[in-house]
Amino acid sequence: MTAEQHDMTGPTPLLGEGILSPEALRAANINPVTGLATDYLNHFNEVMMLMEMLPDMPDCAEDVLDWAPADYTEHFTNSGFKDKELAVLAYQAAPHPVRAQLVTVVLQIEAEVRRAQDMLCVEASPPACQAVAALATECIKPLIIAASGAIHGQVEDADDYRDEGVQAGVDALFG
Repeated sequence: MTAEQHDMTGPTPLLGEGILSPEALRAANINPVTGLATDYLNHFNEVMMLMEMLPDMPDCAEDVLDWAPADYTEHFTNSGFKDKELAVLAYQAAPHPVRAQLVTVVLQIEAEVRRAQDMLCVEASPPACQAVAALATECIKPLIIAASGAIHGQVEDADDYRDEGVQAGVDALFG
């Protein structure tokens, strides 16, 4: 059974079994241990690169302002990723701590991008563009690396989350 043939209303298959076998996940470029794919990070890498280009190309400000968050499922549902249905199923089967860590980091990335967008809404002056580029390099890039760590199974302890508001959002999301 392929991901397309799986009844999406039925129970989520178990990670490592059936259509979510390690072989099938590896073939789709999905981590077989975490059930997550690094393709999701493209959504954040794109805006980070635009932000870093702002000092040399201030006309990219509109593209940064147009960027909108997309959660994991939304990203894959709307992507051209070949195995997007499998990516969504694997995400649903991913261990809770892995998903929670990824969501926590993603919320932090989104908050930093919103901060950059707010800066650009005020003005896209050369100093503002420099500040946004610095934010991309100094804040967003390390967060994308942390998200990659979550995708690859480097789960942090809950005590490592210093932003209680973000953690509360994750707790509310996962109940």
